[in-house]
Amino acid sequence: MKKIFRYTLLSIAGLLVVLTGLAAYIAATFDPNQYKPQIMQLVKDKTQRTLQLGDIKLSFFPSLGVKLGALSLSEHKSDKEFVAVENTRVSLKLLPLLSEQVVVDEVEIQGVRLNLIRYKDGSTNMDDLAGVPQKGGAEDAQSKSGKPEKFKFDIDHVGIENTTLNYSDEKTGAKYALRGLNLKTGRIANGVPSDVELGFNVQGNQPKFDLAAQLKTRLTFDLNTQQYQLQALDLAVKGEAAGISKLVVNASGDVSAKLQSKEFAADKFKLAASGVQDKNNLDVKLEAPRLSLLSEKFSGDKVTLVAKMTGPENDMVASMTVPGLEGTAQTFKTGAINMELDAKQGKSTVKAKLATPLSGNFQAQQFSFPAIVANFSFSAPDLPVKSLNGDLKGSAVANLEKQNVQANFSGKVADSSFKAKLGVVGFSKPAIGFDLDIDQLDVDRYLPPKQETKQPEARQAETKQQEKPLDFSALKNLNANGSLRVGNLKAANVKAQLVRADLKAVGGKVDINPLSANLYQGSANGNVAVNAVAIPVISVKQDLKGISIGPLLKDAMDYDALEGKGSVSLDVVTRGNTVTALKKALDGKAALNLADGAVKGINIAETIRNVKAKLGVLKGQQTQAADKAQKTDFTELKASFLIKNGVAHNDDLSLKSPLLRLTGAGDINIGEDSLNYLAKASVVESGKGQGGAELASLKGVTIPVRISGPFKSPQYNLDFSGAVTEVVKQKAEEAVKGKLKGLLK
Repeated sequence: MKKIFRYTLLSIAGLLVVLTGLAAYIAATFDPNQYKPQIMQLVKDKTQRTLQLGDIKLSFFPSLGVKLGALSLSEHKSDKEFVAVENTRVSLKLLPLLSEQVVVDEVEIQGVRLNLIRYKDGSTNMDDLAGVPQKGGAEDAQSKSGKPEKFKFDIDHVGIENTTLNYSDEKTGAKYALRGLNLKTGRIANGVPSDVELGFNVQGNQPKFDLAAQLKTRLTFDLNTQQYQLQALDLAVKGEAAGISKLVVNASGDVSAKLQSKEFAADKFKLAASGVQDKNNLDVKLEAPRLSLLSEKFSGDKVTLVAKMTGPENDMVASMTVPGLEGTAQTFKTGAINMELDAKQGKSTVKAKLATPLSGNFQAQQFSFPAIVANFSFSAPDLPVKSLNGDLKGSAVANLEKQNVQANFSGKVADSSFKAKLGVVGFSKPAIGFDLDIDQLDVDRYLPPKQETKQPEARQAETKQQEKPLDFSALKNLNANGSLRVGNLKAANVKAQLVRADLKAVGGKVDINPLSANLYQGSANGNVAVNAVAIPVISVKQDLKGISIGPLLKDAMDYDALEGKGSVSLDVVTRGNTVTALKKALDGKAALNLADGAVKGINIAETIRNVKAKLGVLKGQQTQAADKAQKTDFTELKASFLIKNGVAHNDDLSLKSPLLRLTGAGDINIGEDSLNYLAKASVVESGKGQGGAELASLKGVTIPVRISGPFKSPQYNLDFSGAVTEVVKQKAEEAVKGKLKGLLK
């Protein structure tokens, strides 16, 4: 027995000596380089690419291997380089070959350069090399034969050095480059932990970034059971990206996956990032102690995210905490997610909190926020609103597949309580629907106060030339449909109640219809339309009924020259992109019908009353400025206006009072804020106490009154010459009548 064992060992040793000698003989006598021309010609014939091969060396002991020198492959039908390799070495273990198993001993590659191009038509420069196995072919039959695989995945080590990959997209202009890629591993085999080190630089222009990455981890896998595990993951990234310089990102943790049972897990995962953006220092930290997906069920412990930004004028801390989550690959839910924001910019501060649970369905891409609670506080000493507080409650639902978001909120901001419904359809070009109800709103408190400055006329003209155009660009892409209701509203110092505005906006066209409100003891109803497709066109139609005109003009225009109560109608259209252009292009019509009021600035009755005493003094005309202490009362005032190119023309003025009748015609130049008007005042029969004998004696006398100049300070030019003539004529008639009566007696 011992002899048999001994002879067997000697036979094996002899066989090894013979094989070693044979391998040495083949290595010494066989030259693979003599086949290079045939190989290069075969590649040329099959792919129409040029292959360049360097020196080829074979080794047979202790491993069967091949070492290639410089290698390159050209583009299809071109001499441009597609891929090049400086050195390659691959070796197989000898003993497994005896049992018909292929075991890779080592893989070493140095100096790879690969250029990938995507052309404008969508094709790439490697489409001709990409092959798809045919169904039912040799490869398919082999996989279904049931025989054990002849390839055994067991590599002593892999080394890749100085690899470069360039990618260019001629359709979009995007360019990306992976440079300096180095990979070093230990033994790679089923169930064997292997240390892996990977490093590379990557650059791109869309978006622009330049990053260097280093990865260290321990890899364990089992191809038979499809289990993979990364332990002690340590990733470090440095460079510039997303406008952030001095970017540093570090990630660590353990990751595992079991593909057959669909189990995934991440433990002790941490992410830290820092950088500089616009002189502001950024710092972000994320911690997830445990996340797992087991048989389509997942769960996780508390996840925290904290982001900080500090700079010369900015300080911000934002945080989010997810207390726990559970669910399946389809549905999930979390506890109350808490988010906080504490920010400071200059002297302004913002503090906000939001809490809401979250549930959803990944498969249907539906997510629900059933109970949102939020509050905020804002302070800004340099703004009209020194401080502002608010809170809201509500819910929201999002369907990402249908690109649909629906939300309902109620709350209070400052003194305004509101209820709101909001819907958004489409994310790239959103269609917005809304229904907003506010109990009271003071818009003026949020706007800076008006600054009135007196300037010389030359400077005013210069200011008009430098007038900034109005920005209607937001309307061009606005797609909205909704209703706004406000119980009490103050805007531009105008006060209104029960305001309603229904808005429809699409394609740069906006219609607000109806636009109605109660204001100044009356009501207003009408509509406003804006077409901002080209040069903005604005049209306004409004009917005001029972309006107290004096307080309205005073609040809206600071114009205190008219009192009365009645109706005003307006139907106008204009176009332009500045306030001045809009005023000068105004066209349309307007009318007013007022009762029991007064025209301020002059007392025409008092002026006529004094005519008799001044007959010996006044000659020609007399001009006097408006005096707000004086006014002409009326019981009825009617007028209509035809507006063209910013000028409102009137020729049917009718003012009535117990003492006077007033008619007139003229122009109001809205574009220049001035007027030029001629009114004619006549004395009528007066009652007792309405002027006495002096005014009664001037019955029938007409005095022309020319009103001209700017709106706020017009000049009144009274023509007394005509009045003197009328009085003298009247006295002559009275004298003749007296003589005739005497003669008749």
